Amino acid sequence: MKYDFDVHMERRGTNCEKWDLLEKEFGRKDLLALWVADMDFPAPPEVLEALRKKIDEGALGYPVAPDSLVRAVAGWQRTRHGWDVGEDAVTWAPGVVAGLAFSLMAYTKPGDGVIIQTPVYPPFYATIKEAGRRVVKNPLKREDDRYVMDLEGLEKLITPTCRTLILCSPHNPVARVWAKEELEALAELAVRKNMLIISDEIHQDIVYSDAKHTCIASLSDEMASRTVTFVAPSKTFNIAGMNTSVALIPDEKLMARYVSVVNRLHLGSLSILGITAMETAYSKCAGWLDELTAYLEGNRDFTEKFVRERMPKARMDHPEGTYVFWIDFRGYGFDSERLMDLLVNEAKVALNNGRNFGTEGEGFARINIGTDRAVLREALENIAGALEARSNR
Repeated sequence: MKYDFDVHMERRGTNCEKWDLLEKEFGRKDLLALWVADMDFPAPPEVLEALRKKIDEGALGYPVAPDSLVRAVAGWQRTRHGWDVGEDAVTWAPGVVAGLAFSLMAYTKPGDGVIIQTPVYPPFYATIKEAGRRVVKNPLKREDDRYVMDLEGLEKLITPTCRTLILCSPHNPVARVWAKEELEALAELAVRKNMLIISDEIHQDIVYSDAKHTCIASLSDEMASRTVTFVAPSKTFNIAGMNTSVALIPDEKLMARYVSVVNRLHLGSLSILGITAMETAYSKCAGWLDELTAYLEGNRDFTEKFVRERMPKARMDHPEGTYVFWIDFRGYGFDSERLMDLLVNEAKVALNNGRNFGTEGEGFARINIGTDRAVLREALENIAGALEARSNR
């Protein structure tokens, strides 16, 4: 392999949210940080070299997003995901969550319901509430030892003032990569009931060998006309600090409404270094991503085996994508408060509290496996040891 992901990267003391906010968020700083969804790997060397070159030019003034950046974004969607999205469908957001907020302002009215499929990424709740809209929950259901969408339940929730769904695809935190057939069933419902889908596909590039990501907007022209898709290089290439994301909006009217909101808020520009990082990542770093995904798949397999063998009362569904996985600790008799106390004060590991993803997450925790195997192994050993010690009391 050209890239070595086993090399430990020390991030403490680098103004890193994941490692430098431990004491503030968890009450102690002597923890292994497997919570915030970025990775403990350097960004691709091609990106770092391009950033150094841009800085060495000396001028860091107001930038313009070049046509080559738009081509790189559209080309990435075409070659990696089979979606031949037009270049005129590409626009920007400072982050995917910001893009979701812009979309709610553009396409819904105060008091409207916005549907989410829980448990789900916590900012979905906050973004809806802060926009003055109503959170309408359509919980995922379990079939054949995995989470699936409850389309019958979804259809019952659709009303004239509640016809927008924020789709998480792949789904954070349950690590499902929705199959094409599942998305086709959702698309049929969306067309029949005149739904708008705002699709958060930020994790689209981290998909393992036994799954395949499909962009829901790519299913048909009809779906493209009723879908606003958000993607970003941030999770994929570990450049979240660049604050650079993409909105893909093929429908001209939807695009105009989105751009109107962005312009009104004066938030439509990208940073000069973000432009450089994104274009380089999408045009030169496919090989790095292939090796990263293979390494993360190894971490996935290691984690699955470890949980099965060393945490027999816990349950982790088979993750199909993302590097954040969902572990059910309820078999040990824990609610979320007791679970987090054990993880922090006995295992010395920082995971995300499952309750933050919705009431369906009580007794669960989200683990980030985007780190070197040695750190992952140490964290899992600590958790297993704490569970065993608690069971033996």
